Amino acid sequence: MHRLFVGFTLPVAIRTRLLALMGGVPGARWQRDDQLHLTLRFIGEVDRHAAEDIALALAQIRYPPIEIALSGVGQFDSRGRPNAVWAGVAPHDALAGLHKKIDQAIVRAGQPPEGRAYLPHITLARMNAASGAADRFLEAQAGLRSPAFTLDQFTLFESTLGSEGASYAVVERYPL
Repeated sequence: MHRLFVGFTLPVAIRTRLLALMGGVPGARWQRDDQLHLTLRFIGEVDRHAAEDIALALAQIRYPPIEIALSGVGQFDSRGRPNAVWAGVAPHDALAGLHKKIDQAIVRAGQPPEGRAYLPHITLARMNAASGAADRFLEAQAGLRSPAFTLDQFTLFESTLGSEGASYAVVERYPL
């Protein structure tokens, strides 16, 4: 089985900037440089044939390059408890448009449609029950901004879960 997702690899300067922010939340599991990405669509576990069909469907997508910038921070909660800290990006419109095209291609390849609303973000840390509150981090980084940067290709990744977190391997890159 292959655990797949579609996303963007971020420019080195953006990853460096995000890595410099990380810290100050006890117990948070901060992402490594090789884990920083912007997810377009999580696919999940599929067999080899489905993975091949998805890769072929994604190759049919035509979309212009996207210009975005870092824009603020936030957190996701599960049952009232924070489970992730993230950096936001803006604007959302072009990313949402590409997300929709990717979702449609994946559905044509025989997979179920995305079940959650799409919120473009870059996960910075995973939280667990032992993690401290992220309030001070979120307050300190609320004004996070960057110069605009261009995303000119998206990637189909395979994710392997391990004791040190997920590791990602490039399956295929697709130019915009």
